[in-house]
Amino acid sequence: QAQLVESGGGLVQTGGSLRLSCAASGSSNSIADMGWYRQAPGMQRELVGVFTFASGSTYIADSLRGRFTISRDNANNMVYLQMNSLKPEDTAVYYCYMNLIDAVTLYETMYWGRGTQVTVSS
Repeated sequence: QAQLVESGGGLVQTGGSLRLSCAASGSSNSIADMGWYRQAPGMQRELVGVFTFASGSTYIADSLRGRFTISRDNANNMVYLQMNSLKPEDTAVYYCYMNLIDAVTLYETMYWGRGTQVTVSS
């Protein structure tokens, strides 16, 4: 069973940094992409960033570009989200996801982690 485990969340002051980690395991299917969403209280879940495995390309939401970066550990199925210059509005639960490609059908299935809380104090 595919599984994602996030770590690295916590409480930080405005202007501080955090690095979130996401480790994927439990499946032999290829990973199409991994990334992060976040959800603040009372808000919809929003896309933060994506790492596409085949191309190595990355995407960060326009509003976060310049402060957040996404990267991958090539030796392992791990993705990181480096968050700098954090603001109170970055406070949210951050969810890791991955899209797995079924080797036979080529159908993609999305999996989610349980989320990690990031709180930025003013």
